[in-house]
Amino acid sequence: MHNAGLYPKLAMQNIRNNRKFYLPYILALAGDAAAIYIMSALVKDPGVKNMVPGRPNAYAYVSVFMTMGMVIAFLFAAVFACYINGFLMKQRKKELGLYNILGMGKGHIAVVLAVETLFIGLLGIGGGIAAGVSLHKLVSLVLHQLLKMPVPFGFYISWGGMAQTAALFAALLGFTLLLNLNRVRVSKPIELLHGSAAGEREPKTRWVMTLLGILSLGWGYYIAVTTRTGMDAIVTYFLAVGLVILGTYCLFTAVSIAVLKMLRKNKAFYYKTGRFIGISGMLYRMKQNAVGLANICILCTMVMVMLSGTLSLYLGTADMVAEQYPGDVNIAVSYYPAPFADEDPKEWRLFDPNAMLAAQTGFMESQGFHVENVRTSYSLGFGTGKIAGGVYTTDRFNKAATGIVMMTVLTEDNYTATTGESLGLAPGEVAAYGVEGDELTLRWTVHQEGTELGESHFQIVKHLRRNPSFDPSIAELATIVVADDQAIYDIWARQAEAYPNDSSSMRWFAAVDVDASEDELAALQDRYYDAIEDSSFYEGTGSWARCTWNLRSEGEANAYGLAGGFLFLGIFLGFIFLLATVLMIYYKQISEGYEDKERFEIMQKVGLSHGQVKRSIHSQILMVFFLPIAVASIHILFDFNMVEKLLTMFYIHNTAITAVCTLGTVLVFFAVYGAVYLLTARTYYKIVER
Repeated sequence: MHNAGLYPKLAMQNIRNNRKFYLPYILALAGDAAAIYIMSALVKDPGVKNMVPGRPNAYAYVSVFMTMGMVIAFLFAAVFACYINGFLMKQRKKELGLYNILGMGKGHIAVVLAVETLFIGLLGIGGGIAAGVSLHKLVSLVLHQLLKMPVPFGFYISWGGMAQTAALFAALLGFTLLLNLNRVRVSKPIELLHGSAAGEREPKTRWVMTLLGILSLGWGYYIAVTTRTGMDAIVTYFLAVGLVILGTYCLFTAVSIAVLKMLRKNKAFYYKTGRFIGISGMLYRMKQNAVGLANICILCTMVMVMLSGTLSLYLGTADMVAEQYPGDVNIAVSYYPAPFADEDPKEWRLFDPNAMLAAQTGFMESQGFHVENVRTSYSLGFGTGKIAGGVYTTDRFNKAATGIVMMTVLTEDNYTATTGESLGLAPGEVAAYGVEGDELTLRWTVHQEGTELGESHFQIVKHLRRNPSFDPSIAELATIVVADDQAIYDIWARQAEAYPNDSSSMRWFAAVDVDASEDELAALQDRYYDAIEDSSFYEGTGSWARCTWNLRSEGEANAYGLAGGFLFLGIFLGFIFLLATVLMIYYKQISEGYEDKERFEIMQKVGLSHGQVKRSIHSQILMVFFLPIAVASIHILFDFNMVEKLLTMFYIHNTAITAVCTLGTVLVFFAVYGAVYLLTARTYYKIVER
């Protein structure tokens, strides 16, 4: 074995002879390498760095999302490469054992494996980088479209991205080579020769794991369906995900076997030809494939959750922008209806919204712009603790409180101006959103002191189906519409007493439509900031705490930068996870094909017809194959509420869009999954019937 040219020939011959195993593996490596190169190149691409002058958030979003995506993609690629490598070595044990018996030492086998790894790396990493360079411009185009940014000219090649990608995957393949060399080192030739044909015992019923699986799934599902706010979802999401993942593994490894054994104990049910073969075969399959099926189920769930969630976020962004930025220019003023104790009453003046509006629109017209439309409103928002029975307390961390609720108060005039609906409220009456029962009680308690200041009671004459206010909040939202200005000022005064050091301000809002382009509005905003340096700009507007200008164009750009980044990352990671799912299904079909080939022959020898055996195995394959996606669909159903609450963190409140995106994603994924089955099943039947 001193001929140096022998090793490359053997390595290439081994890859060629086992191409049905190695070709998908090489293609997967190439796909992962291409994805990571593209994400790395997008971070370094000068065209991305300079997306739109003056809007650095666009590149910041891309940089954060792509860096996050590279880390997740590579970690997943590492786990998946080790999984597939283990499968490949199991299938090749007989081949390697034969080499050993024919005179090749373990050192020679190690050299062959090293050369094979080198060839796989050259094909997988090199092909992936080449594909990444070719697709980078197309992906960049998609990214800019999602972010609603102009597409830069030119073609960019990231040499640093190439080096980074090659180094990462070379290290990964080096690690898998070390694992393979260790397997060869510790095994004996006879074990290698018969390793792929080791016998299997009947699986044991693991009652502890069965109970753990049922409890884990039940607890995870309970958390998901009882989540009420975005904050609750953030706090409990990963706990729920962890419980469901644990429950999924237990479901496939223990619960399924326990159910099958219970069916087998029912003699009247079990001792029939189709059921006898089916249940005994399923017992064997579940032991062999439980972990693989659980992995496929979890991957399917991850793909569907990522795609449906990010798609819902992106499609709901238009509604969010319309709600948060109703005008071309959006002006918000925070003010207090009465002076504080440390303020000089002689210097304090009541805020005058008409004077403020005149100052703002007058400035716009003085700069040569025509104001087309103006809509104004005002509201009050403050935090409360929710107590059962429609009772809310300003001592929001009280032990009796079941959660924190952001209470928003509107006047009927503002509600009518927004919705066009007249309520005809009398003093003491309210229309309410998010409040249960027929009566609302606001319990005024000094926050963190516990001193009771009294209560305010309101009769709820109408429950609103939609929230008329969309003030950003991570807490649960409740909105009440009161009769008039006096009612809202009375509530403000009571909450100011309850929060002596942290009272909420009133909020006046003006949405102004201006006949101007985005660039002209940006220039107008710059001139506005220069103008307010003169203290006389706000003369006559009264006393107020804060005034802000927000352009719809800027808000829209930031919103789509965030939502588009999430969607792009979801598509990219979804592609990687889907690729992994397809390969796991493919390798599972191949492994089952070789295992079922002998069973197929034995069952015919004991008297079953070819058709009976084929129907039995076909039904088992269908059941096992579609079990993961069926369980994944159940996971998605229970997860829907939690995803919906997470989306409220981004001010997405459109349940219909989330439902349509989720249903559409599930249906499309079912179609893709079915197509994968049809393609991989052909390989399976070729092996079995050979």
